[in-house]
Amino acid sequence: MEQHALGSQGLTVGIQGLGCMGMSAFYGTTDEKESLATIGRALELGVTLFDTAESYGPFVNEQLLGKALTGRREAAVVATKTGMEIADDGQVVGLNGRPEYVRRALERSLRHLGMEHVDLYYLHRVDPQVPIEETVGAMAELVAEGKVRHLGVCEAAAQTIQRAHAVHPIAAVQTEYSLFERGIEHDGVLKVLQESGIGLVAYSPLGRGFLSGAITDPDDFAEDDWRRTDPRFQGENFGRNLDVVREVRRIATDKNLTPSQLALAWVQHQGAVSIPGTKRRRYLEENIAATQVTLTPEDIAAIEAVAPHGAVTGDRYAPEFMGTLNG
Repeated sequence: MEQHALGSQGLTVGIQGLGCMGMSAFYGTTDEKESLATIGRALELGVTLFDTAESYGPFVNEQLLGKALTGRREAAVVATKTGMEIADDGQVVGLNGRPEYVRRALERSLRHLGMEHVDLYYLHRVDPQVPIEETVGAMAELVAEGKVRHLGVCEAAAQTIQRAHAVHPIAAVQTEYSLFERGIEHDGVLKVLQESGIGLVAYSPLGRGFLSGAITDPDDFAEDDWRRTDPRFQGENFGRNLDVVREVRRIATDKNLTPSQLALAWVQHQGAVSIPGTKRRRYLEENIAATQVTLTPEDIAAIEAVAPHGAVTGDRYAPEFMGTLNG
C-alpha cells in the first residue's frame, strides 16, 4: 500500500487505515474472532494505521486491538483518544479535557492496549470548559515522557486547531469527511490544515455505510445500531440521501467499481487518509482495493455534479451530540 506522510511531523502511514470502533460498539452484533481476523488481514494487506478510543466499548476496543497486535506491534501505528471521560466502571461521565484526566486516561489506555506508548493520541472532543492550551499542554507532557509519539485533535474548529498547534505541533486532525460530509471545505478547517502542515484523517468516509450502496431501508438496522438515531437515516432525509447514493453507484458502475471504492478513492484524491470501519474481512478487502484506483479530472467532475457540498440532507448527529462538534 502507498505510504503517506500524515502531516509534517514525521508520521507516515498507509493511505488507508482501519477504524476499529464498530468491532466493539455502536453498530450491532460483534464477533471477536472475525474482528481479530480482520485486523490480521489488514496487516497482511499493508494497513498500518489502526484507530480506536477509550470510549469504544468502553475500553473493550482498545483491549481487542491490543490482543490483535500482540507480537506485531512494530507493524502498526496505533491511534487512540481521550477527552470523553469514562469512569473505571465504564460509565460515560461527559467531556473532560482537564490535564489530570488526560494523564489518567492515557495510563489506562496503555494498560488496556498492553503497550508502552501510542503513536497518535487524539483529543476526542474539545471540552469547552477547559482552555485547549491546558489540555494540549498536558498531552505534550506525555510526548516528552515517551508515552505518546504524536498528537491530534478531533472535530475541532479552525481557530481551536491553530491554538492547539501553537502549544505543541499537531500531526493530524480527525474529522468526518466524505462525499456525504464536506463541511471542512467551507468552515476554514481544511485551509488551516493545509497552511499548518497538519494531516487529515477522515472518519466515516463511507457516510456511516450509506455510501456502500448496501443500505436500502433504515429498518434493516439492528435495534442497538446507533444509526437509528442518525438524522440522515430518518424520514424524508433517508429517501433524498438514497438518491445521491444511486448517482454515486451509477458513476462507480461505469468504472467497474463498487460505490464504496469510488467514495474512498475520492477521499484519497483529496489528500486525506481514510479510516473506513469494518468488522469483516470481505469488506476490508473491498475497501483496500480502492487504494489502487486513480480518478481522472472527468471522474471528479462527474462526482462533483452529483454529490456537491449540501447535497445530503439532515444533521450529522442527533441534537444532543451536535454540540460536541467544531469545538
